[in-house]
Amino acid sequence: MSSSTQGLPGLPDLTHPTELVEFGSQVLKGSLLLVFLVVALGVAIALMSFSLRRSQPEQVMFFGDWAVGYSQLLRGLQHLTLVLILLVTGFFLCSTLSNRYHNWEQARVEQVTQSVAGEKLEQFAPQVRYVTQEPYTYTTQVNGKIVNVNQTREVNRFLTLASSQIQVKLDQSIDVRGRSSVYRADYIADYKVVNQLKDINNFFFEAPPPNGYTLLASYKVERTGTRVQPTNPGEYSFPFRLQPGEEANFRVTYQAQGGPRWVYSAGTQLLSNFRLTAIANFAPADFASGIVPNEIKSDGKSTQFTWIFDDNVSVKNPFGVFTNTDPIRHTGIIPRLLLLAPALFLWWILLLYWSLPMSLKNVAIAAGIFFACLLSLTYLARLMNAQLAWTLISFVLLFLTWGLGLNRRASLAAIICTIAGAILPVFGLLVPLSGLTLSLAGLLSAVWLAVRHWYSWYNLQPDKN
Repeated sequence: MSSSTQGLPGLPDLTHPTELVEFGSQVLKGSLLLVFLVVALGVAIALMSFSLRRSQPEQVMFFGDWAVGYSQLLRGLQHLTLVLILLVTGFFLCSTLSNRYHNWEQARVEQVTQSVAGEKLEQFAPQVRYVTQEPYTYTTQVNGKIVNVNQTREVNRFLTLASSQIQVKLDQSIDVRGRSSVYRADYIADYKVVNQLKDINNFFFEAPPPNGYTLLASYKVERTGTRVQPTNPGEYSFPFRLQPGEEANFRVTYQAQGGPRWVYSAGTQLLSNFRLTAIANFAPADFASGIVPNEIKSDGKSTQFTWIFDDNVSVKNPFGVFTNTDPIRHTGIIPRLLLLAPALFLWWILLLYWSLPMSLKNVAIAAGIFFACLLSLTYLARLMNAQLAWTLISFVLLFLTWGLGLNRRASLAAIICTIAGAILPVFGLLVPLSGLTLSLAGLLSAVWLAVRHWYSWYNLQPDKN
């Protein structure tokens, strides 16, 4: 299993059954321990109160205060338990969503990488090969003496193509299972060969088909309109005779499928009188390998790229056409936000507790709204800009939060808490200036609490006329 399918390392994922069972067992153990401590404390206070029921009034009042404190502790413990349950559940929910979103981002990156640097149709420039005899000398030992031996051997040499006029038409199929896209290439190329040698007239025109094809059809090589046959069936070496000073014209044609790129490779050859026209009958298409075309024409439905090299140009990298995709930017932002979401929820819920009277029902509903908004953001961010998605979700969050207040003043207080504790912090983790936005959210929270409690400028009770 690749790292991309495993998700973020070390994070729990509730879609994995083993982790879900382990999480359930840990929650059960913690819950039993907490219940045991609360019950033990209550029994201890009850026993001491019963044993001292006939004692001094001061002692009775003291343990009465303990009983009252214990009842308040139980009420507070209900809220604490609910918040802890919501925090833990929210953490596992957010970690699962973070893993899912991470996997989705990695799948997008792999798809783009495959289309840019994966399989391709690579057409190599043909070579004109000839065989010549060259002398060479080697030493050997005869009767204990070192002797120089002069012999000849056959050596392959190559002529430079005098001219190359190439046209390739490319169509794209994107509905192919397991592939980002498949190219269909219709290739026509005219090559001119000039014999500049004085004593050689036997040559081989070697024109291999494109590398990486899945289907090759109608492959043929013609010399001045006459089809030529290879030396051996299945090979792509075509013998021909050419007298010194004469020229020969060859045409290579084929239809091939493969991809999802088409490139032309000159290898170590020098390109002279070279012209390559690649017509991509799809959009968006762009030129590959950074070799800028001399001409680019587009009519909306197709794009024509033309490379022109007049005299002795060396091109080391293959160049051609690939399917351009929008760049993937800002990866990892949503997973980071989801991992910090429980802390943001705690920040927001504490602001609400310190600003409004909160019941258990309201806390549970507020938590559901908060994590539902984050869930919506996770999936809307796949379809649109994340900042725009959260802006739209924020209006829904503010509208629902208005119902937390019993009156207009309390509702406005809930709105202020939501802006300072939920909307701005989440938005701050989505924009580049995260530190500044989070600082403004923290400052707004502190100012609100100071105004609410220290200076009593904002009273939640309605004015009495």
